Amino acid sequence: MQRKFHLLRRQNLNATRIVAGSFAAIILLGTILLSLPIASRSGTSPGILTCLFTATSATCVTGLVLVDTVTQWTLFGQGVILVMIQLGGLGFVTILTLISMLLRRKIGLSERLLVVSNFNLSSLSGVVGLVRYTVKWTAIFELSGAALLMTRFIPAFGVSRGLWYSVFHAVSAFCNAGFDLLGRGTPFQSLLPFQRDPVVLGTIMALIVIGGLGFVVWSDIGHRKQRGRLALYTKLVLGMTAALILLGAAVTLGVEWHNPDTLGPMPWWEKIVNAFFQSVTFRTAGFSSIDQGGLRDTTLALGCILMLIGGSSGSTAGGVKTGTVAVLALGLWADLKGGGAAVIGGRSLNRRQQNSAVTLTLTVGLLFIIGSMFLSLLEDLPFMSAAFEVASALGTVGLTVGITPGLTPVSRVLLILLMYLGRVGILSFSLAFSTRRSAVESKIKYPVTNVMIG
Repeated sequence: MQRKFHLLRRQNLNATRIVAGSFAAIILLGTILLSLPIASRSGTSPGILTCLFTATSATCVTGLVLVDTVTQWTLFGQGVILVMIQLGGLGFVTILTLISMLLRRKIGLSERLLVVSNFNLSSLSGVVGLVRYTVKWTAIFELSGAALLMTRFIPAFGVSRGLWYSVFHAVSAFCNAGFDLLGRGTPFQSLLPFQRDPVVLGTIMALIVIGGLGFVVWSDIGHRKQRGRLALYTKLVLGMTAALILLGAAVTLGVEWHNPDTLGPMPWWEKIVNAFFQSVTFRTAGFSSIDQGGLRDTTLALGCILMLIGGSSGSTAGGVKTGTVAVLALGLWADLKGGGAAVIGGRSLNRRQQNSAVTLTLTVGLLFIIGSMFLSLLEDLPFMSAAFEVASALGTVGLTVGITPGLTPVSRVLLILLMYLGRVGILSFSLAFSTRRSAVESKIKYPVTNVMIG
């Protein structure tokens, strides 16, 4: 039994390495393709670092860009970016598993472990069915979103461009990538031309939220009638998602209501729609319907928090995840009440999971603070602007106050690393590349001591 446990652990470690390596491979291939003359409208490459930055941002479904997507890249380049977004959102492992299923190949233990690592699952149970369900409903959601966007984009851009724009933005929104093709007249304007269009904003919001809920949550909702009720984790994710959206919208409305650079000039109903859109895009996406550079510091600070929280586990979104924050909040409440076990739905939370949640949050927090300080010093930027950029990269969100294109090469490399870490996952990355403790070392026990706290 012990030998079997160690074998499974070693296979899981290798699976995590493969998942991390697959993202790196997609980034490398995307960089090479974007460097080709056929990918740029000018016929010349914008530079290897720009191509690497764009490929990383697309594969890690972030949305930060150094050059405007539609004015820099040809249809070929845009297609490469779209494929990287889709692969990054679903995960290369999911696509390979689907191909194996279509070829009627048996899905072995190693492939199942790859799927578990890719979706950040805790069990091997039902992983093949989850892949099938994920691909099916991804196609349904993206095609439905594209169909709705066509009603606005075809009249605005013509049939051929309207069709392409609809598909591109539906995939980008569902995968929480934030890439857009609307900068032909004014580069880097994202969805500002459609800030008064509830159909475009509502469709993009819905795709972002659905993509950020996580594949496990969809599956549980889809099979609710068979199981009779929703799983506790699904209820937790839905509750946290709703609470964070409402909180973000309320704060944005309160702070930005009279701001002439953001919501101020809008009628009341537009303010509400755009505040909700801002709250949704803060956490996971990177699309913007108002000028992010015009936001007040209070809203920017809230944005940093929401971007670092992100979406849910096993989704297309980044961040520490809603489940992690819920575990932290429940553990804090239990400690404040006297140090008992954290309880939810009549069940106590696993202490090891609580420790993992603390470790992940502290790690991301330290990366955020250190990265913000470095970027602020390197670029001589106000700390809040630098912090917003770092949170956007680490949370794989893609929002910016407008400083990304002007960053120096060193800062660009810093953001590339943060985007990769944010997408692959801090704990998964650590598990994949850290030295595994030996069985003998793990049996060593030390005397217990106490340290004064507070």
